[in-house]
Amino acid sequence: MSGAKPVHAAQTLFPVVDDCLHVGGIPLTRLAERVGRTPFYAYDRRLVAERVRHVRAHLPAAVELHYSIKANPMPALVQHLAGLVDGLDVASGGELKVALDTGMAPDCISFAGPGKSDAELRQAVAAGVAIHAESEREIRSLARIGEELGIAPQLVLRINPDFELKGSGMRMGGGAKQFGIDAEEAPRMLALAAGLGLDVLGFHIFSGSQSLKAEAIVEAQAQTIALALRLAEAAPGPVRTLNIGGGFGIPYFPGEARLDLAPIGAALEQALPRVKAAAPQAQLSIELGRYLVGEAGVYVARVVDRKVSRGQVFLVTDGGLHHHLAASGNFGQVIRKNYPVAIGNRMSALDTEAVSVVGPLCTPLDLLADRMELPRAEVGDLVVVFQSGAYGLSASPGGFLSHPGAQEVLV
Repeated sequence: MSGAKPVHAAQTLFPVVDDCLHVGGIPLTRLAERVGRTPFYAYDRRLVAERVRHVRAHLPAAVELHYSIKANPMPALVQHLAGLVDGLDVASGGELKVALDTGMAPDCISFAGPGKSDAELRQAVAAGVAIHAESEREIRSLARIGEELGIAPQLVLRINPDFELKGSGMRMGGGAKQFGIDAEEAPRMLALAAGLGLDVLGFHIFSGSQSLKAEAIVEAQAQTIALALRLAEAAPGPVRTLNIGGGFGIPYFPGEARLDLAPIGAALEQALPRVKAAAPQAQLSIELGRYLVGEAGVYVARVVDRKVSRGQVFLVTDGGLHHHLAASGNFGQVIRKNYPVAIGNRMSALDTEAVSVVGPLCTPLDLLADRMELPRAEVGDLVVVFQSGAYGLSASPGGFLSHPGAQEVLV
């Protein structure tokens, strides 16, 4: 086939010069030489900084911006973001170490997630970070650990709201959830904490993620703020922290449009006076992960074989679902859809063919692109998967079949 190729919005973020994709201002072929081998992830620090500036330009200045490390815990990337955002959110003891290593002040770091071990709680109390308690067991453990260490825990209640973020890719609130304390149980937990001598700083309420609909996020944030202010009436002391989560999505598939932040920022600006009046000491914050880094990363694998099976062309690469589970469709997709994919060293080629890009694993699930129109590629060419800056390497089964791991670079 020939003619104009459809271009996914993700591809426009990275310049193309002389037929070759550039990441971080470096031609992909040269970047592959620098890294030394494929497969690898490359994250563009310029795009990350631009995305942070974009968020800050639309949100009220009074709202803090936090980075959720779970989206991408690569230490160099987290270090870069630590200089751009107001706080870091972690979900394990390992992520806590990454956050503390950046030099971010401990009181700007929060630790959320169900099933925290006593060792992790002790680590967090000793470090002085805010612990977002998700159960009665955690509250009681924090009281005991604080007494043993002689340190007052920085306690925030994570709340499971009685609503969800409509149209979200992953629903984190509403109904029965392993996340947070049910909203109706919160007054009892506040009384329990007070009885144990704990000081509750405030609330963390997160109802969903990966939404591309501004109106849905505006509605969820309004419900979140209303719930937090109701719960503040039962708090034994002033509310100083109010984390309303994030939920901002990025487009992965054809037909999806980028999220418009303008109405979200405007609604928050209108809500601030009400928050200030009801909880004058409360610091409002949002927590974003995928939205800050997802579009700034690419996954690169090299074609090691080209074969035709009963008329279907397969490009076999040295990378696959063991490095990038999400692109294979096995990280939450109900119906598998292709991530945006390109041949990174043949970006301007007009002659295309329908191909499937597969990895080296012994499973038909190892599929990075299914019957996509791509420029004709040969052994040695570089396959690029866009939208790969979040939930990539750390969210994939790297030990599957014992193939070599992928590398990561920040450029």
